[in-house]
Amino acid sequence: MRAVLEVLAAVLAVGAALSRPGLLPHGPARGDARLRPGDDESSPGVLLRRALRLYGRAARRLYVGTNGVISTQDFPRETQYVDDDFPTDFPVIAPFLADLDTSGDRGNIYYRQDDSREALDQAVGYIQAGFPRSAAAFVPTNAFIATWEDVGAYQELSQDSEPSRKLNTFQAVIAYNDEDTYTIFLYPNGGLQFLGTRPKESYNVQLELPARVGFSWGDGDDPKRDGLFHSLASSEQALRVLERESNTGIPGVWVFHVGSAEHVEPGGGEGASPNPGTASYTHPLSSHASTAQRPSHGSPVLLGFVPGRRDTQGWPQPGGDAATQQSHSANPSSYSSGQHGVGVEEDVHFNPDVFTYSAASKETCAQHHGRCSPHAFCTDYAAGFCCHCRATFYGNGRQCLPEGAVHRLNGKVSGSLRVGQASVRFQDVDLHAYIVGSDGRAYTAISGVPQPAARALLPLLPLGGLFAWLFALEEPGSENGFSITGAEFTQSLEVTFYPGGETVQVTQTAEGLGPDNYLSLRTHIQGEVPFLPENVTVHITPYRELYSYSSSAVTSSGQREYVVAAGTTNQTLSYHLRQNITFSGCPHSRLPARQQLSVARAFALFDSHEHVLRYALAARIGPARDDAENPGVSPCHDGTHTCEAPARCRPGVGTEYTCECAAGYRRDGRGCRDVDECAEGLSQCGPFSVCQNVPGSHRCECRSGYRPAGDGQQCVPLAPASDPCEDGRHPCAPGDRARCLSRGDGRATCECLPGYTGDGIHCSDVDECAESPCHPAAICYNTPGSFSCRCRPGYAGDGFQCTYAVEGNPQRLTPCQHERMYPREVPPLGDGHVPQCDEQGRYRPLQCHGSSGHCWCVDAAGQEIAGTRTAPGTTPPRCGSPESIQQLTPCEHARMYPREVPPGPSPVGDGHVPQCDEQGRYRPLQCHGSSGHCWCVDAAGQEIAGTRTAPGTTPPRCGSPEPTERPPSMCERWRQSLLEHYGGSPRGDQYVPQCDPSGDFTPLQCHGDSGYCWCVEQSGREIPGTRSEPGTTPPCLPSVAPPSVRPEPRPDVSPPAAGTFLLYAQGQQIGYLPLNGTRLQKEAAKTLLSLHGSIVVGIDYDCREKMIYWTDVAGRSISRAGLEPGSEPETIISSGLISPEGLAVDHLRRAVFWTDSGLDRIERARLDGSERRVLFDTDLVNPRAIAVDPVRGNLYWTDWNREAPKIETSTVNGANRRVLVHTDIGLPNGLTFDPFSKLLCWADAGTKHLECTFPDGTGRRVIQSNLNYPFSIISYANHFYHTDWRRDGVIAVNKETGAFTDEYLPEQRSHLYGITAVYPYCPGARK
Repeated sequence: MRAVLEVLAAVLAVGAALSRPGLLPHGPARGDARLRPGDDESSPGVLLRRALRLYGRAARRLYVGTNGVISTQDFPRETQYVDDDFPTDFPVIAPFLADLDTSGDRGNIYYRQDDSREALDQAVGYIQAGFPRSAAAFVPTNAFIATWEDVGAYQELSQDSEPSRKLNTFQAVIAYNDEDTYTIFLYPNGGLQFLGTRPKESYNVQLELPARVGFSWGDGDDPKRDGLFHSLASSEQALRVLERESNTGIPGVWVFHVGSAEHVEPGGGEGASPNPGTASYTHPLSSHASTAQRPSHGSPVLLGFVPGRRDTQGWPQPGGDAATQQSHSANPSSYSSGQHGVGVEEDVHFNPDVFTYSAASKETCAQHHGRCSPHAFCTDYAAGFCCHCRATFYGNGRQCLPEGAVHRLNGKVSGSLRVGQASVRFQDVDLHAYIVGSDGRAYTAISGVPQPAARALLPLLPLGGLFAWLFALEEPGSENGFSITGAEFTQSLEVTFYPGGETVQVTQTAEGLGPDNYLSLRTHIQGEVPFLPENVTVHITPYRELYSYSSSAVTSSGQREYVVAAGTTNQTLSYHLRQNITFSGCPHSRLPARQQLSVARAFALFDSHEHVLRYALAARIGPARDDAENPGVSPCHDGTHTCEAPARCRPGVGTEYTCECAAGYRRDGRGCRDVDECAEGLSQCGPFSVCQNVPGSHRCECRSGYRPAGDGQQCVPLAPASDPCEDGRHPCAPGDRARCLSRGDGRATCECLPGYTGDGIHCSDVDECAESPCHPAAICYNTPGSFSCRCRPGYAGDGFQCTYAVEGNPQRLTPCQHERMYPREVPPLGDGHVPQCDEQGRYRPLQCHGSSGHCWCVDAAGQEIAGTRTAPGTTPPRCGSPESIQQLTPCEHARMYPREVPPGPSPVGDGHVPQCDEQGRYRPLQCHGSSGHCWCVDAAGQEIAGTRTAPGTTPPRCGSPEPTERPPSMCERWRQSLLEHYGGSPRGDQYVPQCDPSGDFTPLQCHGDSGYCWCVEQSGREIPGTRSEPGTTPPCLPSVAPPSVRPEPRPDVSPPAAGTFLLYAQGQQIGYLPLNGTRLQKEAAKTLLSLHGSIVVGIDYDCREKMIYWTDVAGRSISRAGLEPGSEPETIISSGLISPEGLAVDHLRRAVFWTDSGLDRIERARLDGSERRVLFDTDLVNPRAIAVDPVRGNLYWTDWNREAPKIETSTVNGANRRVLVHTDIGLPNGLTFDPFSKLLCWADAGTKHLECTFPDGTGRRVIQSNLNYPFSIISYANHFYHTDWRRDGVIAVNKETGAFTDEYLPEQRSHLYGITAVYPYCPGARK
């Protein structure tokens, strides 16, 4: 209740404007987080305790930005929104959207969640003032409060200019429950001292853009409609009256209903305005209010002006007519609201600025004595109560400790420090302090801080100095820190070291007293500290420090010197500190304006054996003396000195000071200029390092292959990681079953050898004979890791092909004889038919089935003559001699009676009708009419292994099928047997030998789509030592003599460089970024293709024809181009598109797939644009990324529908559509399928996660949880590469660790869209 009284008193004091106490309480003492100072900062996503409804949508996170905005998603770079008009491309609540800057102590930005009764009551009072009828029953359960306090506008300062003294203060409150949400904008009197900011890229043009106040849905990136928005003010005229006017009757308070999906509803439209003639606020959202709404404030409404407790007697009841009966006088002693009076009385005995409610509503000791310590007593005051510690105890009344006793303190320390060139992170290491209260001694120990940070923290005595101030020995009339703050406070400390200028921030938060009166403390350290070598000691001289006190904060600043001693060498250094301790104290306590802390002894040491950092201080607190060192009056400390940056002001005696250049600078007139230590030979960089000059210092960077030594300056060679495959530390199965593959980082992977199956650690033999890979007239013998085929007795051959032998000489069997030996099953009979042959091995004209009794006539080829079959028990047909029957050749017969599937290892699913020549023989080239597959056949019409080509490619060159053609080679026989063994369609993890047109093994062999390749001899045997990792291919030489004459390359064609590279889309161009292994070769990056007038979004690559394909949202088209210099772009789709975004190429099926977020469609076509068809046009809202798995024939895509984002899949033909992922995703921009790991992975700009899952949606895991704003992603080897809109570059992420390993930022800064990887081969489909 006291807070409400203070609000009322403050507002009454100024009469017609909101004072700062009218803001909801904020700051560190209220548990607020503080946004990092800077020009374009944003908070981490604050996970709300319960979701809120904003613009009709559920929001679970909120982000606070420097530039006066709150959003449900992280912000893009400020250049993308800060100077633009509404609507924005992302959801925005904007109490004052402008280019703000809190650098250099120009204000603070606080934010927190709050479900306290005090905050919710104050918020609901304001809300019901603006919505007296519709919000009469609104009861918020949660609030989110963001406060911009004394923030400045961004300025480009020069030596002759000073920062503007105009600073703004404003607040935004979001109050909500499960059903509805309201937003409050609060502008205190004098809070808006500037109304606009100057654009950063305005150069010399004097231009100031007014701030914007309002709301934006954030749908501006949806091409189907303009983004919805509501603007309260966007002109100087409208901004200028925000403090004085209102839509609630309370000057400076603006309330809006923001839970609806249709529009934002401003307050003041239900009779709450005191002026009946005030314009209505219920205009549609898409309208743009050019000026602020202006209800008259001549008679402000009391409703909501004094937001109090709803259960308190005298709570104002909203009424429609009563609002017009309010009156306001310049110096009122009471107000009335219809029949509901709330008395306001002045307490002349205590403080003329304190007002109170009637006794029925004030907080008293009788009600709240439980808030006091058991060792305290409670005192009632006119405006509330306070707790005071009893005699022999000290504290703030809420926490009291016995005087003179020993106290203990426990805590945790976390931090992120840069020490020299090393970055050190530590989390929740232990802090313990031991306090001897009788003489003001404080001992602090911090254990577990890693080197070199622990040693570098030795000079940072204020880490332990806080406890010296808290428990200092009190001189008469003085109070130590604990007597004022108790055990609940926050210390913010900033220390700047000289001469290097390193700055570190420390936040220490006391969290109350635990069991045994142990004080609990949490410490966070972040920034940069100077490097300290080993075997040095730090000596700190006694000092005195002046503390200034207010009702809720204690401040101090000062200059400290310390001596670093190494042997007989001493060096005196210094640092400047500023600290601010905030707390919630008793408003009736009379605190001294200033006190002096005297530290008589101070020690700091690091125990390297126990890894403990220790501080010890002895201190006393007393009144400030006139002769005390007073950092508050030194011009160096109050900013009145005339030293020019970067010169350092050094305090002297009294108000005297000198301007000194820090190390690394030289005097230059009244200022200092940087010394280039690298150019002048002043660096201490050792061998194998490169000197990089930085302002005031220099940096030693190690060359490739070296790492920093412990001193931060020398570089030592990288210790090569041991090879577990060589030293036997791997877990792989024995070498005759598995191979160990070194990964180069001290780790290894295991892989079973061909012929074995398993995970590489356990490998078992594959029984190839179970699949009958040998010729029917051969016997299969399984052997460990392999198998062999041997022709049966009476046959000759290699086991894969066997022929009948007569007296030791091979003899080809006639078709009838062969069929008698290996009968086949034929319909309609259920068992095998054994044909009858004559003495010459020809088919007898009459054939009868022995068991069924069916009979029929056949021609010379043994094929049944249509219409001759008779039923069992009937007279068999009369069949003439084969010569008397018109004989059909096998090809002609096959044309008349086509088989269900064509011959070969890859059936296409429907009947194949062979092509015959004039003599009825099979044509050498056979093509399947509907599918486009082509292959060569022998004289019997059997497919020749290795000749089949995919649809859309050049058919094979087939020779004449003479009976004397060469027999299949070993490579072809092995390939054919394995294809049959695999059922015609090998999986991606199965090996199939690659043969050249002559039947020889190609020199380079690769294992499925695993990425492992090796060289082979002419026999197909692997050459030891040539096996390579995924992403690289070994240089293999042909094992057979090349032809004497080779075709000369075209003189105007320069093929792309060997190896893998990335292609990325950047507006009107496609960029080329080569890879060295997985590292980005930034120096070789270049523009591959300039496309003026285009906006390239989606991009992919056809590895078969070496063509780039891309979508163009500006030209509404899809195009392609070859990689050869001079290739002209060719548009393949130029109509029927609105916003084509994602694109994927299927190099096996010669198809392209794309998403259109304008039409909400997913389509496919052949690579030339023909045979276009829509796959899906329902249940899509914002389809974006798309990826294809050519080997398995699956399609994947994302839909960033903000209501229900999801990732879906189907077959490439559009069958079996289903949702894979629909939970815990926000804005899935990028999607990639990794052909090697078989994982589907995506980059989410909403959750900031990079995640992967198996293609069936199982095994989901997070790879990286701190992305910026990813757009597109591609997988290659052990890395992901994604484009990022916050960095405007390409970012590399390690797949296993999730670490960011590299980035490439093009010189021309603009958004990057799609990205793809170009392999030197086709992943998963090498022929």
